[in-house]
Amino acid sequence: MDHVLERAARFRDQVSPQQQALYRRLASDGQSPKALMISCADSRVVPEIITQAAPGDLFVCRNAGNIVPPFSQANGGVSSAVEYAVMALGVRDIVVCGHSDCGAMKAFSNPAALARMPNVAAWLRHAHAAHSVVCSAYHGLDDHQATRVLALENVVVQINHLRTHPSVASGVARGELTLHGWFFDIETGDILALDGDSGQFTTVRENAPLPVALSATPRLAAADLLRDNAA
Repeated sequence: MDHVLERAARFRDQVSPQQQALYRRLASDGQSPKALMISCADSRVVPEIITQAAPGDLFVCRNAGNIVPPFSQANGGVSSAVEYAVMALGVRDIVVCGHSDCGAMKAFSNPAALARMPNVAAWLRHAHAAHSVVCSAYHGLDDHQATRVLALENVVVQINHLRTHPSVASGVARGELTLHGWFFDIETGDILALDGDSGQFTTVRENAPLPVALSATPRLAAADLLRDNAA
């Protein structure tokens, strides 16, 4: 822990003074982040570093397995973060970011390891749909491949869960909210993004269009009915 405290002191004495204007503005004006990023709590996955974000750019929520529980009336940290980010902060983008070598996804291959961690086991039930997809739709995977594929499919599942939240559903319907599904490869530094049209992940390239899971386009299921009634 000593090295962490030393770095904290270095930040206070060396880094913070160099960005004094930025921190003063953030302190006086408050935050207005550009996006909410829901990522894994894995210590190797740091959203601010991956995106090269400055202080104030991202509203970050991290948990084991980058899980987004489906909406319910029961209060929860992820649900509260989503609601606050959309309703209070007005973010226009939400990113669910999985990653390679994810311990939470590895746990599905070794459920006995969760016997002494009942809270973790209960939390990961929100990824069971992804596990079911991998077990039924993919064949001949070794353990490494299975973990990677599960982490990718888990991002898709959590995006679907995200859409059950009222704040997200209404933002999507108004065309004011874009949803992104990302996968960070720890070893290579690559970011893969979910293309909602193809349903597949593609590697993000500089100066190329960024694939999105769900674009900010108004989606009113009853629009034609309303037009017919008005006529």
